[in-house]
Formats: sequence, structure tokens, C-alpha cells
Amino acid sequence: MIKKKKKNIKLKKKSKKLKVVAEKKSQTLQKGNSADEKVQIKKIKKQPTEKKLYAINQHVVYPKHGVGKIVAIEKAKIGDISINFYKVMIERDKLTLTIPINQQSHLRPISSINQINKCVSILKSKPKIKRTMWSRKAQEYEQKINSGKIYELAEVVKDLNKTSNTIAEQSYSERQLFELAYERLQGEFEVVLKSPTADVKKKMDKALGRNQELQEQI
Repeated sequence: MIKKKKKNIKLKKKSKKLKVVAEKKSQTLQKGNSADEKVQIKKIKKQPTEKKLYAINQHVVYPKHGVGKIVAIEKAKIGDISINFYKVMIERDKLTLTIPINQQSHLRPISSINQINKCVSILKSKPKIKRTMWSRKAQEYEQKINSGKIYELAEVVKDLNKTSNTIAEQSYSERQLFELAYERLQGEFEVVLKSPTADVKKKMDKALGRNQELQEQI
């Protein structure tokens, strides 16, 4: 009888332990499930509304074309879906872009005066000389130009700039990339500083240390 009692006590203890372990497992599973649910909810919240609203006549920068002006905000229906979009006029290219408002992550507002001043400092700094093949360098410069980031544009202008009458040493592709980056940067300078083209060119060329002889050739 005593042995049976001892066995029963041991069995009861084991069953209690098993119950405790099972409860702990269920609690951890519930916590894990609730954590997963929270992560999913956060993702859903972030998806639809992370966008900046621009107004008509406001200037913006579209990376592949440079500075543009929002000339209209329109609505269109594609099937059952109603879409709002910006009409952005790129004056330099005589081009009007249609950009859906919910797909405008590539647009950015024009730079501040402080950012323009920082660009002037970049133009004044020494160019970086990379000892790599031109094809690789050209690819890097193109990526920087199309990034739409104003500091990267300033770096391309600074690195490809010729400060003296040595334009013959510059290849056609080098000159093309320089002119493209220069024009993009100049366009943003003009809008931010509210200055005419001639004044902006003087400001940029002074920072780059470009002499008059070279300016006349370009």
C-alpha cells in the first residue's frame, strides 16, 4: 500500500510538471503569434500614406531630368481605380511628365540655401582622381547624375571640371557628362537663388576656378 501511495505521489508530481511545461509553451507561442501580428500591422500602416504632397507651381526635382515645375494636379480613372497624378513640366527638355501621386517616391523638393552653399564648397574642393578605367568611372558618374542628389551632382561637376585651357585633353564622353551635371546643378541653383542664368554661371565658374578662355569655348 505504501509503495502504491508513493507511486501515485510521483505520478501526480510528474503530471503537475508536464502541465506547467505545457502552459509555458502555450504562453510563448501566444507571445510569438501576437508579436507577428504586431509586425504585420506596422507594415500595413506604413504602406499607403508615406508620400509628400506638392502644390501647383511648386518646383521639384525628378532625378532623370532635373528641376521641373508642377503645372497641374489631375485625376483619371483606369478601370474602377481613381488615380491622382502630377503634371510636371521640365522646361529645359520641353517635356511634361505624368507622375501618379502614390508613386512619387523619386520626386524631391528643391534644395535649401544651406544645401546650395554646401554645393559651392564642394565645387571649390579638389577633384578626386581615380586610377580606374574610364568606362567604370563613367558608369559611376552617370549613377550620381541620375540619383537626383544635389551633392552627388556637385561632385561630378567638380571631378570632371577643367580649370584651364586644356579642353582638348577631355574626351567627348567626359565633356558630355560634365555638361549634363553642370546644367542640372545650374538649373537648381537658378530656382533656389532666384537668379538669372548668367549670374548663376559666374557663381559656379568662380567656385570651380574656371578661367574666361575656357568659358568662352563652352
